Amino acid sequence: MQRAWALAPLWLLPGTALAHSFGKLYNLPVPIWLYLYGAAAALLVSFLIVGFFVNVKAAAANYRTLALDESEFGRSIDAPAVLAVLRAISVAGLVLTIATGLFGRNNAYQNFNMTFFWIIFVLGFTYLTALVGDLYAVVNPWRVLVDWIERVRPRAFAGRRPYPERWAYYPALVLYMAFIWIELFGRTRPFSLSVILLAYTALNFAGAWWWGREAWFKYGEFFAVFFRLIAKMAPFAYVVDDGGRRRLQLRQPFVGLLKDRAEHLSLLLFVLFMLSSTAFDGIKDTVFWVKVFWKHLFHAVLPLTGQTMIEAYPLFQRAYVVWQTLAVVLSAYLYLGIYLAFIWMAKRVTRSTLSVQELGLQFAFSLIPIAFVYNITHYYTLIATQGSQIFRLVTDPFGFGWDIFAIRQWFAAPITLDAGVVWHTQVWLILVGHIVSVYLAHVEALKVFPTQRQATLSQLPMLLLMVAFTTIGLWILSLPISSGQVAG
Repeated sequence: MQRAWALAPLWLLPGTALAHSFGKLYNLPVPIWLYLYGAAAALLVSFLIVGFFVNVKAAAANYRTLALDESEFGRSIDAPAVLAVLRAISVAGLVLTIATGLFGRNNAYQNFNMTFFWIIFVLGFTYLTALVGDLYAVVNPWRVLVDWIERVRPRAFAGRRPYPERWAYYPALVLYMAFIWIELFGRTRPFSLSVILLAYTALNFAGAWWWGREAWFKYGEFFAVFFRLIAKMAPFAYVVDDGGRRRLQLRQPFVGLLKDRAEHLSLLLFVLFMLSSTAFDGIKDTVFWVKVFWKHLFHAVLPLTGQTMIEAYPLFQRAYVVWQTLAVVLSAYLYLGIYLAFIWMAKRVTRSTLSVQELGLQFAFSLIPIAFVYNITHYYTLIATQGSQIFRLVTDPFGFGWDIFAIRQWFAAPITLDAGVVWHTQVWLILVGHIVSVYLAHVEALKVFPTQRQATLSQLPMLLLMVAFTTIGLWILSLPISSGQVAG
């Protein structure tokens, strides 16, 4: 069995072009139990503060907004020329990403497309959206291309069939799961990434042509759904009035999560997958997770194959891909089961007449801050390390040794980060995200339940859920990473 365990890391070593393989892994500098006690205490204190000080009147103040559309800043944001430039830049970024992957060097660190797509767009634009709002709804390159085609051929994307209501957000969820699988296991390189983006472009055209652009970009294009959810945390909101005019509003951060509720189970699953997929990414290369398959499951199933360890190893390589795929897909449903179990407890203690599903949809958006900070804690170091190389790559996008803007020498060395600072920042981000979620869940409870007593009681199970998520998140961050040298 020792030989099989020793062989396993050869399969598990990540490809150099994985989205988050640009970064450096750090070890937790202090014992995990200190963080777990601190996390539980912080959440408990936050619950007591929220339960004591936040009432219906105080919660109502959250919804105040300040109109900015009449200000000079607001008018400049809504200026047709500004929007046209932003939309053109968005499409140019997509075209350059595809072109550099198809015709440039097939090296992840020398080609513009890997860093721009995985680091600047997937990560950086996510964090920007949490600050400035749903800018993606305006600059979505696939939507822009569809709009441009419609100018030439009106009603080309009016839709051939009505979008099936029962599908809701399931197409976006399936595409999101496929995207995460590619990110974690696809071992993409510049050329394969460009092929994937071309395929996704064709899929968006087909979806918008068949079901109509409005329905497809609301329910099917998963980046649009993802950024729309993240934007609910932003202090800026873009509201379209009855006349079709876009209005800019300033609001309290995170209040957008309280204005709406998840309208369908598929959207709740989407939110939970935002959380579970990041947690799975954090655990999939740890010694704990690798041992589950290669030391325990492999050892248990091997006698049934009638083969030696060496003979069975290729078979188990393929089985491991299936194992990992099932794990990442089913993670959303595992989190759904955990979430609904605590919602059921809240229903029981409050004796609410609402169903578990209705309550689950009502509180779904309170989980988004947790999903967001999980994303930051796992990936934000890549913004500083590999993300800082985007300037060097812009001046040499194809990796041919160019220096178009004469800035190559300024950005030659990547930024390095202190491990202790990184880990303590990660812990504080997780705590802040969970405390915000505790607050949001309590304010939501004041809207759902008729009395403040019921609202407070409902939050006891929710507090346990937040503590559980905090503990799991910190435990995953503390797990040692499999390096290929682990003894069985």
